[in-house]
Amino acid sequence: MSAASQTNAAVPSPPRTLPAAGKTAAAAVSPSGTAAAGEATIPVLEIFGPTVQGEGMVIGRKTMFVRTAGCDYRCSWCDSAFTWDGSGAADIRPLTAEAVWEELVRTGGSRFSHVTLSGGNPALLRSLGPLVKLLRAQGIRTAVETQGSRWQDWLTEIDEVTLSPKPPSSGMETDFAKLDDIVRRLNPDGISLKVVVFDERDFAFAREVHRRYPAVPFYLQAGNEDVRLADDDLLRGQLLRKYEWLVDLTMASEDLNDVRVLPQLHALLWGNKRGV
Repeated sequence: MSAASQTNAAVPSPPRTLPAAGKTAAAAVSPSGTAAAGEATIPVLEIFGPTVQGEGMVIGRKTMFVRTAGCDYRCSWCDSAFTWDGSGAADIRPLTAEAVWEELVRTGGSRFSHVTLSGGNPALLRSLGPLVKLLRAQGIRTAVETQGSRWQDWLTEIDEVTLSPKPPSSGMETDFAKLDDIVRRLNPDGISLKVVVFDERDFAFAREVHRRYPAVPFYLQAGNEDVRLADDDLLRGQLLRKYEWLVDLTMASEDLNDVRVLPQLHALLWGNKRGV
């Protein structure tokens, strides 16, 4: 998630390397979902920014977003269900890494140095590997959030990986053996754990996660219980009350002395709007 999307007004030509001629969003794509030259494509739902990251270890960070389609989870309170429930299917574009970079530059100009890969679950996509390499070659820092259910080799090249195992209120179950393996493989200097908390069961789950990985930076985040509410003022009140509740629980817990407690910054600022 993030914050307010920007308009697509013309911006000065950025001092950045654009894809070679022919490698654009309009490049021919075969029915199998690969580019004409054999390069795998990325199922992109939206590219927007610059904005601010609203969650996790890079909260408040100025960033661009690349949101991909698909998720292996079906969380009951998911605020981006359009990435997997079929409602956003018409918006999916199969883009090469070069085409994604071109659109990032066209949209964000020279106003960004950081890109967040979002979803859904981006870790489903092996095809993100070339994009991660391209961004690194352009001097762009990267972040991703995933529930820790799938491994991709490109995760080792991400600067900031947030692993967010889902609590009981989601209706999902965490495979801790898989999460153990992912934590072990990643650079300890570039990862964190985050648990979204809606109720006391979730809070107990979060404490269990923190006990299991005490050396990994840990974030608690108050959940948004009404992802369809259109009244922003009413939503802000609900979110702040939930945040205060979570802060109080954390302050009273002796085993959570080294954690950080976050609100959903984007929801406080822009409510349940999509593309922010």
